[in-house]
Amino acid sequence: MDPVRNPYAPGAGQRPPELAGRDRELEVFDVVLERVARNRPERSLVLTGLRGVGKTVLLNTLRSQAISRLWGTGKIEARPDQPMRRVLSGALHMAVRELAPRHRAPDRIDDLLAVLKAFALRANPAGAKLRERWQPGIDVPAATGRADSGDIEIDLVELLTDAAGIATDVGTGIALFIDEMQDLSAQDVSALCAACHELSQTGAPLIVVGAGLPHLPAVLSAAKSYSERLFRYQRIDRLDRISADQALCAPALREGVEYEAKALDALYDASGGYPYFVQAYGKATWDHAPRTPITAADVRVGAPEAEAELAVGFFGSRYERATPAEREYMRAMAALSTVDGEGEAVPTADVARSLDRKPASLSPARDALIKKGLIYSGERGTVAFTVPHFGRYLRTQPA
Repeated sequence: MDPVRNPYAPGAGQRPPELAGRDRELEVFDVVLERVARNRPERSLVLTGLRGVGKTVLLNTLRSQAISRLWGTGKIEARPDQPMRRVLSGALHMAVRELAPRHRAPDRIDDLLAVLKAFALRANPAGAKLRERWQPGIDVPAATGRADSGDIEIDLVELLTDAAGIATDVGTGIALFIDEMQDLSAQDVSALCAACHELSQTGAPLIVVGAGLPHLPAVLSAAKSYSERLFRYQRIDRLDRISADQALCAPALREGVEYEAKALDALYDASGGYPYFVQAYGKATWDHAPRTPITAADVRVGAPEAEAELAVGFFGSRYERATPAEREYMRAMAALSTVDGEGEAVPTADVARSLDRKPASLSPARDALIKKGLIYSGERGTVAFTVPHFGRYLRTQPA
């Protein structure tokens, strides 16, 4: 069929043509926005799940919901080597700019921007030369004595409290969206939890919506014990059969194309219901199908192309980031894993035994893989892949 009309979108963070199976998450966030609008207490939100389940897509969709209610919004993507202060400054600046045209007192906006600039300038390392200092794009002088102590926990509480005051003035709220939240430093996570705790106690109309890997709740709990009660946690999983069929059939029907039942069976078996894989296999199958309805034979013809693309762009790019020692560790994990779907956690002691090594000698490889986001430790003494079907991919690779 015409590849130009192909409706599927297997891209990183790219919204699929049909956002299937996420109605509950959208409804929950709509309730959060409505409760905040009515001055009701509400918790910030954390989305967790493996890679490829659509966390970034959902995060962007939730942001669109907030924008449609005239909230101020900003979004960042956390990185292990990047302090939160600088990127959060840019995100909050964007949120304030969205609210500023509706505020009746420009001086109040300038006062907040001055505090924001003071907070942002603390991102510069001590002793940096003038030409090396980063300057935020804020055209007011930096404030003194507010959000500029250098202690990220104190400064963030003061900054977000002031920002929430601006949202209160215009009768709306501010939502900050943080993708890859598990990559924040321990200090930044602690500061963020402290700020959310303070805001929740005062009922301030500012919430944080984070997204990250399955071990993100453990990261937050390690920073502040009360984080278990501070956030509303939502696990984002693969699609059930009905939702996966909807993700394939709804956009196809808009193009006048249908699927045979056996074709949908084959596509679900191949994709496991993971949204990214649903889009990848759907796109390849469409390109190889000569006509409607799409058959199981079309799926068999298109599947190798989808698998080849996944092997390079989805699995291979991650595999190449690992050192030989780290690859050996992951291959041992793959050999011990028997579930190809979401993937099961395997004991680290079993990994060491299969490699005939002492567990302590494998700690550097394990810790490096966790930092690279290739594996995670959901429970003490176990590890699992962050990428669906990664074990199956590794079992096809030569040692």
